[in-house]
Amino acid sequence: MTDVKSLSRAELSALVAELGEPGFRAKQIFTWLQKGVESFDEMTNLSKPLRQKLAERCTLTVPAAERKQVSRLDGTIKYLWRLADGNCIETVIMRYQHGNTVCVSSEVGCLMGCAFCASTVGGLVRRLTPAEILDQVIFSQKDSGLPISNIVLMGIGEPMDNLDAVLRFLELVNDPDGLNIGMRHISLSTCGIVPGIQRLGELDLQLTLSVSLHAPDNETRNRLMPVNRAYPVEELFAACHRYFQETGRRISFEYAMIDGVNDHDWQADLIVKNLKGMPGHVNLIPLNDVRESPLKPSRRVAAFQKRLERQGVTATVRRKLGGDIDASCGQLRRKTLNLEE
Repeated sequence: MTDVKSLSRAELSALVAELGEPGFRAKQIFTWLQKGVESFDEMTNLSKPLRQKLAERCTLTVPAAERKQVSRLDGTIKYLWRLADGNCIETVIMRYQHGNTVCVSSEVGCLMGCAFCASTVGGLVRRLTPAEILDQVIFSQKDSGLPISNIVLMGIGEPMDNLDAVLRFLELVNDPDGLNIGMRHISLSTCGIVPGIQRLGELDLQLTLSVSLHAPDNETRNRLMPVNRAYPVEELFAACHRYFQETGRRISFEYAMIDGVNDHDWQADLIVKNLKGMPGHVNLIPLNDVRESPLKPSRRVAAFQKRLERQGVTATVRRKLGGDIDASCGQLRRKTLNLEE
C-alpha cells in the first residue's frame, strides 16, 4: 500500500497516470490531502471509481487525539497524537502576537540521549514518515481552529536523524497548493549532527537553523549531550560558520540554563569567542524541571545574558509557555506511557 500523503507532487502525478487518470487529478488529490480529509470518500470532486482505486492502492494517515491540554495561563495547546501503529507523539501550538506556531515531532522517542530532555526517556522507537510529520500541522490546525503561520521542528526526536523524511515534509508543507507555509517561517532544530548541517547548507532552503548548544566546551557538552562525542564543539562551530557562509542565514543557538553546570562566566565568554565572525542569536532557556533528572534550573540566567550582550552577542530568554500542561517535549508522552505500563 502506498502512503499517498508522503508522496512528492511528481510521485503523485505518476500514481495518477498509472491509475489511468488525467494529470489535473493529482493537484485535486494533493489539495484534499493537505486539508486533512479522513477518507478518500471526502474527495467529492473525484469520481467514485477513482476514489475506490485510491482506497485499494493507498493508505491515508489520520492521527487520533489521545489527549489535548489547553493552558489556562497563555492558551498553549498540547496534543498527544496516537498513530496507526499505536505509538504516540506530541505537538504543541504556541500563540504569539505575530501568529500561531506549531512545534512538531520528527520521531517516536529519541536516540540522542541528552541528559536534560524527557523526549529521550525510553530511547528511539521509530522515525516518522513525511505524512506523520505533516499531519501534526494539518490536524492541530483543524482541531484547534487556529491558523498556523509558523513551524518549529523542535518536538520529540532529532530532525537530522530523520532528514530525508523531514526534507520531504518541508517540500510538502511549502507547496503553494497546500498549506503554503514559507521556509522563512520554519525553524529546524538539531543537537549538532554535523553532516546534516552541511547538507542543509548545500540545499540553502532559507529556513532558520537552530542548534541545541547547551555548552560551549567539550567536557560539559559530553556530559549533557552524547552526540558531542561524535561531533565535538570545534567541528560543530566550524560547520555553523560554513552554513552561514553558504546561506547568509543567522543561526539560533538554544541554550538550556542548568544550575552550576553550564552557567559560568567563562562559558559565556567561550560562546562569544566561537561566534566571532558569524552573527548568531543565543536563546537562553530556563530549564524545565524533569523529575528523573538531577539537573536543576539555573539561578544565573539574567547575569549570563548580560555578559553575552556586553560582548556583542544577541541573547534573549525564551518565554516559558504551557507550564501548567506538561508542554516540555516528551513529558506528556512519558506520563501516558507510565500510566499504560
